Amino acid sequence: MELELDLEDKRCRARDLGLPLGRFKPGRFNAITDVEGVRVGHATLIEGDGPLAVGKGPVRTGVTAILPSAGNIFMDRLNAGAFVLNGAGEISGLTQVVEWGLLETPILLTNTMSVGVVSDAVARVMVEENPGIGDEHDVIIPVVGECDDSWLNDITGRHVREEHVRAALASAAGGVVAEGAVGGGTGMITCDFKGGIGTSSRTLPEVFGGYTLGVLVMSNFGKMHNLRVAGMPLGEVLAETYRKQKRREHSYGSIIAVLATDAPLLPHQLNRLCKRVALGIGRVGSYAAHGSGEIITAFSTANVVPRRTRKMVYKMKILLDQRLDPLYEAVMEATEEAILNAMCMATAMTGVNGNHAPALPLSEVRRFLDATRPVFARVNKRPDRPATPAGKEPQAGPREGALTAGQVAPTDVRGAEGIPFPTRPTPDDEGTPT
Repeated sequence: MELELDLEDKRCRARDLGLPLGRFKPGRFNAITDVEGVRVGHATLIEGDGPLAVGKGPVRTGVTAILPSAGNIFMDRLNAGAFVLNGAGEISGLTQVVEWGLLETPILLTNTMSVGVVSDAVARVMVEENPGIGDEHDVIIPVVGECDDSWLNDITGRHVREEHVRAALASAAGGVVAEGAVGGGTGMITCDFKGGIGTSSRTLPEVFGGYTLGVLVMSNFGKMHNLRVAGMPLGEVLAETYRKQKRREHSYGSIIAVLATDAPLLPHQLNRLCKRVALGIGRVGSYAAHGSGEIITAFSTANVVPRRTRKMVYKMKILLDQRLDPLYEAVMEATEEAILNAMCMATAMTGVNGNHAPALPLSEVRRFLDATRPVFARVNKRPDRPATPAGKEPQAGPREGALTAGQVAPTDVRGAEGIPFPTRPTPDDEGTPT
């Protein structure tokens, strides 16, 4: 049958297919956990089949926990930021993250109707670990993101419990991250194919600072005809093959993205980086539809902002704004790959009322790739020189690894304060012999 093409495809990550996914190299695990200290854990709930019986199932949901650091995130907070491309969704606690520019709780991902119970469970765990919360210290608002998995899951049955949240937190670890239909992504769909959790990372060359960034998504957006895989209009072709496939019609879905980096960034810089995550989401086919929520949050592990200190001034390292361009490019690449990883790793799933989400047919992806491989083979993807300002001719850049971040000079256009160099002498210089 045409609709069972995916059954012949062994699941693998997008990069294993040989897709052209940008010019920057991934980290060791090609995951958000490549940023030192970041850990990820899942609790996956899959129970029952058949017609929807609210409160009984079928259940296709779960929880994903992202621990931003190896230490106590409540006592040693991190710079953070966010961006909302379209707000038909939610990350609870995001208002405070934006206001203070700080992250002080783990980040949890789940289904829409379980945000409350997940937030409550995280609060309980954090109070157990930090008894001074609400007394000696301020109260907390846990950061919990959601997507609607109701097409496959008994979402109003609210099957996520406190023990599942604790399990996700307890299982959080570095290294390889499980992807596809796991954790909060268990019941999620992307462009009418099975989606879920996906992650990817990039490590910049030393000439660009040598920084690492990672993106993790809970991907649940889009229609099939919009799907783009490495720029190829695969969705338009597959839409004909799957034209008789029943699919969700009343929900465009959403996506939550979490960005981590060890680059020393201020909150406003993290906000800007989050906007480029949105561009990466667009590369896969999202146009941020009316009923969709594209919400991104980010944090930097480079500076720890202590909750307790006798000092009046806190000093931190800060990357100059004009050094952000390589990070912008890298985060777009990592976001695109994270979404594709979610789809490539996810297997087909049948949920409530027999609703079926087929797996992305990797054989079709390979066929498209084979047709374009001769073109991509001629492309030089090495990031061997910094980006050149508009109107400037390219100049020979330093060899990769030849310079450290501190040795790289400011751009020709802007000085260290981000202000254009004067184009004519200042009044004090007028008349000065040269």
